[in-house]
Amino acid sequence: MATQSDIPYPEMNNSVDRSNRTRSIVTLNASCFRKTGSLSSLLARFLSIYWRSFVIVLWPLILLPVIFVVNTTEVIAMRCLYVVSLMAMFWMTEVLPLPITGLIPVVLYPLMGIMSTSDTCACYMNDTTMMFIGSMVIAVVIENSGLHMRVALLIIKTIGCSHRRLTLGLFFVTMFLSMWISNTAATAMMLPIIETVLLEIEAQGLGSMFVQDDSDCGGEDGAAEESQKKPTRTTMVYYLVAAYASSLGGIGTLVGTGTNLTLKGFFEKRFPNSPGISLTSWMLYSVPPMLIMGLLTWLWLQVMYMGMFRPDSKDASAIDIGPHGEKVAATVIENKYKELGPITWHESCVGILFITVVLLWFFRSPGFAPGWPTYITNLQVKDSTAATFVTLLFFVLPSKLDFLRSFDADPAKRPSKPSPGMITWKMIHQKMHWSLILVLGGGFAISAGSTTSNLSSILGHALIALQSIDPVVILFIVCLFAETVTELTSNVAVANIILPVLAEMSIAMRIHPLYLMLPATLCCSFSFHLPVGTPPNAIVTAAAHIKTKDFAIAGIGPSIITLFVTTIAFSTWGTYVFNLSEFPDWAT
Repeated sequence: MATQSDIPYPEMNNSVDRSNRTRSIVTLNASCFRKTGSLSSLLARFLSIYWRSFVIVLWPLILLPVIFVVNTTEVIAMRCLYVVSLMAMFWMTEVLPLPITGLIPVVLYPLMGIMSTSDTCACYMNDTTMMFIGSMVIAVVIENSGLHMRVALLIIKTIGCSHRRLTLGLFFVTMFLSMWISNTAATAMMLPIIETVLLEIEAQGLGSMFVQDDSDCGGEDGAAEESQKKPTRTTMVYYLVAAYASSLGGIGTLVGTGTNLTLKGFFEKRFPNSPGISLTSWMLYSVPPMLIMGLLTWLWLQVMYMGMFRPDSKDASAIDIGPHGEKVAATVIENKYKELGPITWHESCVGILFITVVLLWFFRSPGFAPGWPTYITNLQVKDSTAATFVTLLFFVLPSKLDFLRSFDADPAKRPSKPSPGMITWKMIHQKMHWSLILVLGGGFAISAGSTTSNLSSILGHALIALQSIDPVVILFIVCLFAETVTELTSNVAVANIILPVLAEMSIAMRIHPLYLMLPATLCCSFSFHLPVGTPPNAIVTAAAHIKTKDFAIAGIGPSIITLFVTTIAFSTWGTYVFNLSEFPDWAT
């Protein structure tokens, strides 16, 4: 016969039975809690699983007082602040995909009376967006042609093949490539070279690539062995070089990373009468600090993990592979280069067009002479024109010269189909980061909405008290904040959030807007502590089995180096390049 505890919900009507039923339910729930955990732990688990849903539902409700508790004269500005705050939280927490959050203004701006749908949508396709598309096409073409690999191996062969020289060569090669192609692609391209060199050195008995990590209890079977893999300190330097160099290289040009283009688009949207930001002025400022940061970061890794200035240390002896080891490494690099074969028409043409577009960007507004557009038209010509021109040529020019054999005496050598272009639409569709267009557009919409709604003016008046603080101190604090926050979320999202505030802060302090905005943009790319900080960090962490603790420690040096170099360089060299000594009339 079933007992009371066996029947959790008996159909009883008298009070005794209801009391027994209550006790049974309590007993049953207590038993469940003992088996699965306490109520607090279950609640914590529930929140950890569904916290994104809570943010999506509750944050818009929490922000509602921003709209209602204001004067009627400021209602449009406060509605814009509501949208900006909503997007800021969603971008920081990534409760929605970044590009989807970027679409919020298309819905809320018209409905809240901030901007019309047409004006809002125009923010998503402008000169900066076209510049981004053109630069990404150029990067995809370079990757597809293999030109970047040829250049990288040539430079490494020239520098030398000891551990110190190899890491130095890899650092500056990766940094150079990252100036023109995506940071992720630059890092991924270096990993096969690094792995081949280290494995060959290990095969010659001149060092180990990995060791067993006794502190890791591991899992079962193969999983345990894989989890206990620990990179040697030498191995860790090689992989960290690839990650750090790609992040630093991204600041070297306007097209190096999305945050740079975010600044360009926002700055020219917020200050339409300004001269804008050209590739020439950007590189003139950013390349010297980039090289200094790169050299100091390489030195940091050498001192920390390769025994530089400590000749008797264990680290120094571990990298002493002698002439034989250097010969082995040189052979690996030579074989890798020979695998590429002779330089092809495809590579040559891509190289010529790449140099062409860089020269067109550089001499559009060089500063020391009239730009090339002035000899053609009186209308304003921007960098996206050159990028789009070269993109068209990539589709027009053939990747092979098969047509020259059309009348060959040997029928077998005659082409049976036309040669494809330097790039195809399928290739672009597969490799382009289309989602970033919506993220950039969302940031530009924030800028346009802030200006249209008068929110910018309100923020500017609220920040007038900052005039009493030394600008260099504020510059340091802004850079520190940007570097800290970008460790936790997308660098483009951070730039979209802080740039509007910095623009109004600059106006309030009566200093050149670029004085705070450009250094903050650079610092958004400096994520060195966490594997999830940037895709390059995640790639090398997985490839080299680097622990988060080790990654965090290694990133201390680069973070300090980039923070102080950026602050010092922009308050000196940057002031000269961008003429920041006076507050410009167009900023008001």
